[in-house]
Amino acid sequence: MLNIQGYGDNLTVNNICIGDLSPSEHEKIESEKGGQNYKPLENVVVSHVKDSSTLICRKPSENGIAAYVEEELIDGLCCYSAVNQGQLNQVIVDAVVKHLTEEKLPTVPRSIRHKYMSAFLLATTCLTKMDRVVPKVAGVEAPELMFKLSRRWGYCVKGIPENEAIIVAAKGNFHGRTVTAISMSDDPEARDNFGPFVPGIEQIPFNDIEALSSLFREKGNKIAAFLAEPIQGEAGVIIPDDDYWPKVRSLCDKYNILLAMDEVQTGFGRTGANFAHQLYGIKPDLMGCGKAAGGGILPVSFVAGKDEVISVLTPGSEGSTFGGYPLGAVVGTYAIKVLIESRLAENAKIRGAQLMDHLESIKSEFPDKIKEVRGKGLLIAFEMQDLPHLDGHQVSIKLLHKGLYVKETHKNIVRIAPALTIEAWQIDNIAESIRNVINEI
Repeated sequence: MLNIQGYGDNLTVNNICIGDLSPSEHEKIESEKGGQNYKPLENVVVSHVKDSSTLICRKPSENGIAAYVEEELIDGLCCYSAVNQGQLNQVIVDAVVKHLTEEKLPTVPRSIRHKYMSAFLLATTCLTKMDRVVPKVAGVEAPELMFKLSRRWGYCVKGIPENEAIIVAAKGNFHGRTVTAISMSDDPEARDNFGPFVPGIEQIPFNDIEALSSLFREKGNKIAAFLAEPIQGEAGVIIPDDDYWPKVRSLCDKYNILLAMDEVQTGFGRTGANFAHQLYGIKPDLMGCGKAAGGGILPVSFVAGKDEVISVLTPGSEGSTFGGYPLGAVVGTYAIKVLIESRLAENAKIRGAQLMDHLESIKSEFPDKIKEVRGKGLLIAFEMQDLPHLDGHQVSIKLLHKGLYVKETHKNIVRIAPALTIEAWQIDNIAESIRNVINEI
């Protein structure tokens, strides 16, 4: 018999009250009853948020009497750039509350129109400077749809022979973990024992224009698209040469190949521009967005693109039950409002430069420990020397004890991506915590 009662800390399932659980008890439940596809930081459970950049977390009590103690954490990861607008952004929260309590239209299917879809489409096409937008939900649905659109465009517009279309991907990419996404990946952890993979994919090294040019020359008549991130986030904030994307754009134009950019992590102001491709003065044919498109409140994603590409879709060829549903459309519209009116991209540029200066100083102070510092806006990483004691996970744990939540990506890289609303003093605190930990290890 299942019994669920209460709210918040009083939420109780079969007489187990979540507010009474210690961090180790939460870990035990997840270990026994959840999939083991994530490895969260040990001995910490987030309870709620204090403000836009501060989490209140629960850690083990040292006295052994209480189940836990609560401490503040600066959120230096921002849910992998899903909360660019800051936790519980008041403008977005107010829009949600008003919508649910006064407008009273949470969900209807796409088989009947609702008035908020018009607002969402007007806002997204204006922001992206694209002709059309297709709303989705999860971030991975954006590159997944770009993959499908590119193939259909290749057959219907470019004239590629049936079932021979090629999508080019960049090595080191991260587009998600669906079968299509891992088929484009070269990450063994993502691919192991999940084959067979989607055919028709070619991989080339990222930021290698000669490799791309050679592949286009050899197989360009069958290549539908080059689908890539403008800056590789999960790989460790890998930033291409300044002239890489302009040269890629020229090659795509020359060979009539679509340029499809995955801006799920790099978009919505993260890199100091509304979208990272704007840093390089180019415009893709397709662009996938997610994460911060939902303002950290709801999952919202979309694909924006040129009319001739998006228009290859026909009724029944693509769909999503919750893609563009009323509440999601409202959240997506107000997420854009906050991005523009709060000038988040500009703040990311300013605060990112501040943090980069700090990290460069730390690198100069500890060259035997810090190998490289990389970043655009507030998408930043520091890479440590490849030594056994310089372990990214252990550094993340030590930073947790200093009141900073960040997470390693790969063995010796730590990524930092706080909310774009973060203030100067909080950036100074982040840097001081990192300096102290690097000094100690």
